[in-house]
Amino acid sequence: MPAFDDQSRQAAKRLNRQCFCLTLDRHELERSLTRQLHDDASAIPEAASLLSDTHSHLFSDTPVFVPREDILAMQRVVQAINRAALLSGYRRAALSWAPEIAGIDPGPVGAFMGYDFHLGEAGPQLIEVNTNAGGAFLNARLGRAQRACCGPAAQREHTTAQLETFDANVVRMFEREWQRQRGSGRPARLAIVDDRPESQYLYPEFLLAQALLQAHGIETLIADPGELTYTQGQLYCDGGPVDLVYNRLVDFALEAPAHAALCEAYRDGAVVVSPNPHVHALFADKRNLTLLSDAALLRDWGLEELDIQALEHAVPPTRDVTEANAESLWQARRELFFKPATGHGSKGVYRGSKLTRGTFSQIVQGGYIAQAYVPPSERLINVDGTPVERKVDVRLYTYTDEVLLVAARVYQGQVTNFRTPGGGFAPVFQV
Repeated sequence: MPAFDDQSRQAAKRLNRQCFCLTLDRHELERSLTRQLHDDASAIPEAASLLSDTHSHLFSDTPVFVPREDILAMQRVVQAINRAALLSGYRRAALSWAPEIAGIDPGPVGAFMGYDFHLGEAGPQLIEVNTNAGGAFLNARLGRAQRACCGPAAQREHTTAQLETFDANVVRMFEREWQRQRGSGRPARLAIVDDRPESQYLYPEFLLAQALLQAHGIETLIADPGELTYTQGQLYCDGGPVDLVYNRLVDFALEAPAHAALCEAYRDGAVVVSPNPHVHALFADKRNLTLLSDAALLRDWGLEELDIQALEHAVPPTRDVTEANAESLWQARRELFFKPATGHGSKGVYRGSKLTRGTFSQIVQGGYIAQAYVPPSERLINVDGTPVERKVDVRLYTYTDEVLLVAARVYQGQVTNFRTPGGGFAPVFQV
């Protein structure tokens, strides 16, 4: 690794342990949230609630320092995965374990893909890929409400440029998703769809997305899938047609009975859905990590050597859990992390060192992958005058190969949960 990389990494490590600056201007953040939502008077209390007791651990007061070279390395991993997903061998393998609906490819490539990394001495390690990655709109507001700190070049020009162009890039992303299926033009009416959206912890983000898109001329609704109806080749909601669905559901195959109208409209090509089941199958099914961590397989399929090297360096070895390899995985469990292949977030994940035989026997029944355990990054922060250790992961929000935003999550325990004092979404300061 080049000397510059080592110096940059050591500088980031030092700042993550020694910088206790509180860079978040909470008053500016609240003003920013209120300004964006000012056209919807009923939404203004939601902006204030982001900083109240209900969301008191949503935003960290402290930044996370990341070497610029690590961010570039993460971008290369994203590019390599996108190129791997174009290979016929990879696509056959990924779709072989996907539900039937995933075989439908209407054209869109997925709005707001999320790539989550842990950072360490060996560089970025990919933990998982998400097709409905939350937090981008909130992190854009967070990034714009930062004060300077003791770190050098805290908000480098790369981060500043992402923040300045975020809104325009988001609008262009949804326009491009529309055009990939429809050929030209832009959607007139868009619906942000999730189950019981008002009850979702990140519901305020839906309000921010709605305000941004409407400010750029796209009528935007926030809807439960039960509010959708499909008749005579058109998806409807609230008395009008829906052209594009920004899909935040975690029913990735649209199998639930409550999602029947959306599923039927999607199958008929009557509505543009992003992200859709095809995109989830190619990228976010965790079984795909078994493909992306197999250099020999990727080489056989024709992936370029530079891409193979990027993935080999950044994707931890991953295996399907089967009855055939159960005993060997049990013996090696302390070095492994077990995740449901089609799950989302932190549901059903297990650190191997904490597994019981009973839980492992359930895992072996099927639907799990075993990933080499990669310790999370660390950040020392000040909580009520006391330095405390917190864990960190870094997320790239992307559209195709373009990085829309880089952000971090600071947390305590096994997984991120927005319940950690001093934790939550955190801005990334590049060094």
